[in-house]
Amino acid sequence: MIKLIYGIYKNVRDAALQCLVDYGIAALPVDLSKIIGAAGIKILKNTDVCLLAGDESGACFYDYNNQEWFLVYDDEVTVGRRRVAIAHELGHIFLGHELIASESGYTFNSHYREAEEQADDFMRRLLAPVCVLYGLNLHTAADIAKVCGMSVAESKKHAERMKELHKQQEFLTTPLEKKVYEQFKPFIEQNKNRNEGV
Repeated sequence: MIKLIYGIYKNVRDAALQCLVDYGIAALPVDLSKIIGAAGIKILKNTDVCLLAGDESGACFYDYNNQEWFLVYDDEVTVGRRRVAIAHELGHIFLGHELIASESGYTFNSHYREAEEQADDFMRRLLAPVCVLYGLNLHTAADIAKVCGMSVAESKKHAERMKELHKQQEFLTTPLEKKVYEQFKPFIEQNKNRNEGV
């Protein structure tokens, strides 16, 4: 069952970092199946259920009767795009975004721009935590995509963010970031040299 809703945190960064801590994630690429399984979320391929609209990569539905979450993803896209879609939908769930009624059950309003931006931010911070990328000395979109299992498009956005953080030296500035860094430290030490020039 989902341990808690991370919407109580004051920002998306802390919500994603706390999720990594709570589910014991300590390596990249982030094991999304571990989070999904521990949270009790049922995951479904869209080719099996045909619930996604033409432009959707993923969607979540909540069954109030059985108190269950269902996450549907497009299984006909690349693995990187699948992981991005799944992590984005987890962002909606863990940030506690408002549900609306739909033909398939209760789901998130994809037209609510702020919630979509928050879910995207959660996804990037969950799949590619900046404190871990800093420890691994990863800078480029290609490196981030390869090590984090993300789509190239999302990795480009994250690489731009990393560039800004490097200019400002904005790493390991909060207790939660330091906790995540320590949790990943064995992985970082084992892989730091391998990732240089990935």
